[in-house]
Amino acid sequence: MSTPLLIPVTRPAFSACACAVLIAFAAGCGGKPDAAVAAAATKPTSFKVTDEQKTKLKIITLAKENFAPLLEVTGTVAFNGDKSTQVLSAVSGPVSRILVTLGTEVTAGQALANVASPDFAAAVATYRKAETAVHNAARILKLDEQLFKNDALARTDLDQARSDNASAEADREAAMLAMQSLGVDEATITSIRDGTRTTPVQGTIVATIPGTVVEKLINPGQFLTAGTTAAFTIADLSSMWVMASVYAADIPLVTKGESVDIMTDASTKAVHGVVDYVAPIVDPGTKATSVRIVAENPGQLLKRDLFVRVVIHSRQERSGLLVPVAAVLRDDDNLPFVFVVAADGGFVRRRVNLGLRLADRYEILTGLAAGDKVVGDGALFVQFAENQ
Repeated sequence: MSTPLLIPVTRPAFSACACAVLIAFAAGCGGKPDAAVAAAATKPTSFKVTDEQKTKLKIITLAKENFAPLLEVTGTVAFNGDKSTQVLSAVSGPVSRILVTLGTEVTAGQALANVASPDFAAAVATYRKAETAVHNAARILKLDEQLFKNDALARTDLDQARSDNASAEADREAAMLAMQSLGVDEATITSIRDGTRTTPVQGTIVATIPGTVVEKLINPGQFLTAGTTAAFTIADLSSMWVMASVYAADIPLVTKGESVDIMTDASTKAVHGVVDYVAPIVDPGTKATSVRIVAENPGQLLKRDLFVRVVIHSRQERSGLLVPVAAVLRDDDNLPFVFVVAADGGFVRRRVNLGLRLADRYEILTGLAAGDKVVGDGALFVQFAENQ
């Protein structure tokens, strides 16, 4: 058996226009308009449905309740700035070989590219000279110590030999650190020190952190400038940043440590995150405050520059009236209203101002009071009946 349509009972005999005519007529005859007629002209008209139709509606009696607001905003994804970096070339010269491709997982210190660098060759030569100087200074110091024991050398000469040896060792240490800063690994340094390195040694660009190569910014043959040219971008993709924009009215609801759900069009499952930082300034263009969220990234679902929807679970508990989303309709001016049960058992429209949306409910700021009875499920059918 099909559900019966909602059919309104007969409306009051006098329409609003008819009431207005009676008021004007009474005034024109020198008499005062009847108070009951005037009230009928201004009082909202309620309408009723049959008892059978009323059983199809869900009527909710409003009462104040405590709730934790859910703030829904938008945001964009970025690399986690604490776990990503651009790798700069430490040496100048042309790129001779690129050793990794986009998407390569690398470890800290892993070689990414080789550079034919005169700076690097000079650093290697300096180290070799320093190593030779250390051997000579150590040999001289050993001889001077033997001479001093045999009273064949003055104390000042022995002290000078010791000073020369310490200075040579310091120069070697500085030369070794210079090579390490240019990307030379320990095995190569050892072979240079032992004099077993026969093949030409090139400058190397190395990964400074573990992660994934997400950008390759150089090509073979390209000339690099030490400390200036960005060669690669490495990022740990296990977590990402989401930069959300929150307007002034909602900023009091957002604090560091609050839980966040992040939704994308790529999945129906929300990604979990935590508010990490609330900026102390407002963007002059959008007049919104930037909120940084650290988000887990299972399966690398979050991509840089991806547009996402963000729901922040505020810990600032509030008290107020909540109605189901289905209870809120829009009029011809796109203004929200609900249907309220009138004293005579009929229904009247009531304009409301909406606050936050909490899942399947809206917060009501004004327009309703505790104890009001509102049509929840079935409000659309009531609107249809009203328009008949």
